[in-house]
Amino acid sequence: MSASNFVSNISSGSIGLYSADEPAKASAESTWSAADQRSEKQKQSKVLIVDDQRLIADTLAEILGNAGFDAVAAYDGFDALDKASRFHPNWVLTDVLMPRMNGVELAIAMRKNYPYSAILLFSGQAGISEILQEGHRQGYQFELIAKPIHPMRLIERLKQD
Repeated sequence: MSASNFVSNISSGSIGLYSADEPAKASAESTWSAADQRSEKQKQSKVLIVDDQRLIADTLAEILGNAGFDAVAAYDGFDALDKASRFHPNWVLTDVLMPRMNGVELAIAMRKNYPYSAILLFSGQAGISEILQEGHRQGYQFELIAKPIHPMRLIERLKQD
């Protein structure tokens, strides 16, 4: 399912929503195991993926969406801040090297505005140490993941917290 179809399915209401005051239906669907409850919690995790390479951001959003996360792609730091103001992500996964606002600058802005959002930086480029050092000088430290990252490894990391 493409990211646009996923959003379209949500918008069209094809995903069932239930109210707490609705009686449970007497079926196998209404009995939840501990695994189902963990899966439901995972589905509630919101992930904002930020990369100036649209294919990477869209692909990661689709992979995470298919894994049960509520994932949204943004294509630069300013777009990410705008989307975060409405989306309120639990996780921000951002590339380090981007035009206009790099990933560390975005991470600092996110930490200031959304202190409860966990932040993961990712980069496939050498030479980002100066950018990371600037964040350290300002008193910020962020986790860095090397690109490319296997989708299962990313999903496992997001499930850890």
